[in-house]
Amino acid sequence: MSTSPTPEEREKKDAEAKAKEQQEQAKLPYKWTQNIGDLDITVPVPGNLKGRDLEVSMTRKKLKVGIKGQPPIIDGDLPKEIHTDESTWTLETLSSSSSSSGNNSGGSVNSKEIAIHLDKVNKMEWWAHVVTSAPAIDTSKITPENSKLSDLDGETRTMVEKMMYDQRQKEQGKPTSDEEKKLDMLKKFQAQHPEMDFSNAKMG
Repeated sequence: MSTSPTPEEREKKDAEAKAKEQQEQAKLPYKWTQNIGDLDITVPVPGNLKGRDLEVSMTRKKLKVGIKGQPPIIDGDLPKEIHTDESTWTLETLSSSSSSSGNNSGGSVNSKEIAIHLDKVNKMEWWAHVVTSAPAIDTSKITPENSKLSDLDGETRTMVEKMMYDQRQKEQGKPTSDEEKKLDMLKKFQAQHPEMDFSNAKMG
């Protein structure tokens, strides 16, 4: 007979899942972050490369990034569509931290990275991965702190907070904010009309 996990067991399971997720993400040849409306990817490449040495292709549903003549670093289907006109990429030189010993040889070159900005078509949805072939993250665990929620304007922020609240409520089998509003309205209506039978009322 299966019993519901205790809060401690659930916390331990969540911590293990988070550790596994971080491990999988750390193995990727790129780093990525997202806001609710867009996504940024950085791909480290050798410092001697120029823009013409790279191959970056973005369509509404596909992304391919790599160095010409080599297997692509990223190549796959995007989980959701992007606005290609608003999505960009640049090759950036990283400022190398000088060695404290001061014995850097003049031959060393700065490292570079390809910085890719993807503008999501759906501004109300988190992505679980950059391309569908990559390991997924648990989007239900995204919190306002690590999603730069404070950067959003008031209206968008309210919508995002509602969406995240609804996502958490669904996970716990509780009513979403819209369903809660309907239930509140039904309760008020019931109070105003005690003579009516609401026992078979369905929330849709």
